Amino acid sequence: MIQSFAQFYREGGMFMHFIAMCGLYIIGVAIYKFLFLLLKFNTNGANLMKQIQKLVMANNVDKAIKLCSAAGDAALANVLKAGLSRANRGELEIQNAIDETVLEYTPKVKKLTDTVAVVFNMATMLGLLGTIQGLIQAFDAVAHAAPEQKSALLASGISIAMNTTGFGLGVAIPGMFIHMLIKSLEGKIFNDIDLYSVKLVNLLVSREKGTVTEG
Repeated sequence: MIQSFAQFYREGGMFMHFIAMCGLYIIGVAIYKFLFLLLKFNTNGANLMKQIQKLVMANNVDKAIKLCSAAGDAALANVLKAGLSRANRGELEIQNAIDETVLEYTPKVKKLTDTVAVVFNMATMLGLLGTIQGLIQAFDAVAHAAPEQKSALLASGISIAMNTTGFGLGVAIPGMFIHMLIKSLEGKIFNDIDLYSVKLVNLLVSREKGTVTEG
């Protein structure tokens, strides 16, 4: 199998190298993003909010802030921490602190995501470019090559055309799937931020008004 792929790669011509670079880039970004999104920026939002609610209801905001700090760089924890740090300063200041932290974390969470879409599209285009090169070579062989060379040159041109197209799609299709997964993970993080930041604002405002209740 390795030998057949090596032959497939070799017969595809120079554009195979550029398509391979696109594939390696997508793999590298995927590993980076999954590690950061799952291990660094993500957290169990429901569980975190449940604990914060209990602490706020017990008037132990400082402990709630420490709980968020213990979550490290988790985006939701830091957004909620920003709101908790303004717990006694009114709804507007709480919301402003939350919004500022969301703006700070948005580029961190979304870093490199859009480049994956660009690169998998580039792999497709490179495959098509290789196809054009192969067809040009094949037509040139038919038109100008010596009779004894036509067969070999025609086969070489067709190999370039087909192999680059196949390899380009072979990189682009998994790239699309990886991009979808990354966007899904990012969406979960931002959905949690939207949901639990609103819950926190309502909780802190109710606390100030003395109307906070269990649940």
